[in-house]
Amino acid sequence: MCNPKNFQRTATIIGSFKKVVLPFFIFNCIFSNVFSQHVSLSDGEIKKLILLVKNDKKVNKQFQNIQHLADTSLYSTPQPIQTISTAGRLQGDPIKSETKDAIKDFKIMYALAISYRITGIAKYLTKATDYLVSWATNNQPSGSPIDDTNLDALVEAYDLVKNYLQVNDKITIANWLEKTAIAETKNLKMLPVFETGKNNWNSHRLKIVGEIAFAINNKNLQQWTIEKLKDHLAINLLPDGSSIDFALRDAVQYHVYDLEPLVRLSIILQRATKVDYFHFLSTNNSSIKKSVDWLIPFVTKEKSHEEFVNTTVKFDKSRSNNKEEGHTIGHLFVPTKAIKLLTLCTYFTYPFDVNTLLAESKPNTLQYWQLTLIALIK
Repeated sequence: MCNPKNFQRTATIIGSFKKVVLPFFIFNCIFSNVFSQHVSLSDGEIKKLILLVKNDKKVNKQFQNIQHLADTSLYSTPQPIQTISTAGRLQGDPIKSETKDAIKDFKIMYALAISYRITGIAKYLTKATDYLVSWATNNQPSGSPIDDTNLDALVEAYDLVKNYLQVNDKITIANWLEKTAIAETKNLKMLPVFETGKNNWNSHRLKIVGEIAFAINNKNLQQWTIEKLKDHLAINLLPDGSSIDFALRDAVQYHVYDLEPLVRLSIILQRATKVDYFHFLSTNNSSIKKSVDWLIPFVTKEKSHEEFVNTTVKFDKSRSNNKEEGHTIGHLFVPTKAIKLLTLCTYFTYPFDVNTLLAESKPNTLQYWQLTLIALIK
């Protein structure tokens, strides 16, 4: 963390700019422990995780798989793309394929960052910084939430290592993240007169702006997120628990896709502000919790649903015609699609055993790892 030697070294590196940057660095050193890490893990939570990795065989195995990705990426080269572009593109579109290849970097960044925090091995921090700076200096924000929602792991990686970065690197990354969030807030498509201002697009927008706002400690963006979330819940979620997305897409999986970012954001806000937006009742008497309750019968198979049959969205029909897995009109909702959402809900002690879903699927390391982390931060 910050110490006098860091001050001297930074002043030497910065040279003629030290009068501008050094005060920022001092401010950062003084307050880095005051502004807790709400997007990733606090220092105390990291200490608990280190003990779990050391003493719990299952958690150790989860971490070993993540560390393996970090190790195999130490000599790899970041693949930043100028513009992330997946929204509205069909599978097989060259631009979408290029984007999907590039954003694999985000999982690598997270693996490197968490490996550094658990082991303290400097080479992980060096490589994580390399990836973060490369994206920050090459990527241009588009203001598209369905594209930016992919940044979860990158923002979490930054939050994990931000207090260990050289000041110039920290400023570069934070400035880029801020530009990304601001581009989202200025996108006119977020206005309620547009479908994308009411549906899952806005849910994902609020989540990514919120993640960035608390990762870089931007008070204005934090307040913007909270105010817009309250408005959004009253429009996006209905009093009976269903959602605008289910009404428009006639697909339970889009209800799930809409709720995931809202629950993720609620966890961050609970940690940062102590306000519970998971149970929060909107002016429309809707809530995230009610909408999760609405979903459960489809997960337990008490109810079934043929997906997309009455969708009003042309893109759904195009995907079906393109024979994209999980998007064929008329296929039954698959309960395991709710694993990520219901794992997030365990933070709020939601009464559903997600392990029953994991037993029905072929769970990957990150799914179990997410359960471990949520149990840790509750």
